[in-house]
Amino acid sequence: MTLTQNIPTDLHQLSGNLRLRVLGLYKQANAGHIGCSLSCIDLLIAALIHQKRAQDSFILSKGHAAAALYVALNHLGEISDETLDTFYQDGTTLPAHPAPNQHKGIPFATGSLGHGLPIATGIAHASKLSGEDAYSYVLMSDGETNEGTTWEAVHYAIQNRLDNLIVLIDKNGLQGFGNTTDILGETASAAKWKAMGFEVIEADGHDVTALIEGIEMLKNNKNGLPKVIIAHTVKGKGVSYMENRMEWHYLPMSDELYENAIFDIKKEYLLS
Repeated sequence: MTLTQNIPTDLHQLSGNLRLRVLGLYKQANAGHIGCSLSCIDLLIAALIHQKRAQDSFILSKGHAAAALYVALNHLGEISDETLDTFYQDGTTLPAHPAPNQHKGIPFATGSLGHGLPIATGIAHASKLSGEDAYSYVLMSDGETNEGTTWEAVHYAIQNRLDNLIVLIDKNGLQGFGNTTDILGETASAAKWKAMGFEVIEADGHDVTALIEGIEMLKNNKNGLPKVIIAHTVKGKGVSYMENRMEWHYLPMSDELYENAIFDIKKEYLLS
């Protein structure tokens, strides 16, 4: 099933505003990992900001997109503006990859790819065993589906009928050294995940309304099948010179490039 909807103005502008915050953090830190943060902002809005309840858990497995997580938690009031401004600085609680035991919304360290799904699967199983009405969300990269730990966790989730596990795959088609299809092939395809035994939805990963509706649909299906949304995204989404460019997994922005990025985001997301 593939979902595409129209995005209300308030969600569209929130998406733009969070992108501006991400760009500001990376410019201040003179750091990279910008493209992967821009590709997953809308997934964070849908799952973390709009769908996660107090009893639910959320794991950002693609920890190199930490800035996107930090601005989402800032929007929720879990990270203050003052703390957010310390991103990447000495002594910060907001390093380049998420660190645990510093903020409520960051229960585990991530960034070594392939760890988030096993953790989220264990949380989902614990909730089942305790009889708790709780969902376990995990946001992964498509390159991360190359990892053996991913497929071990998939088998575990299926074997234990973890229909309270909701996996979100940020499928932007690029990973550290090239196109995902050229590295280990298509490991984030709907057909593969469905064949393994997951309930699968495909969606436009930048259509927040479609993502929210997809999550709600999956949550309503108490059928013993773990869930996955394969979200088709664009690395560097919203910044014309970053979109679908692998180098923006690594590069920092110059002053001129930063101004160009701000211009692009304000234009696309109708911000003054």
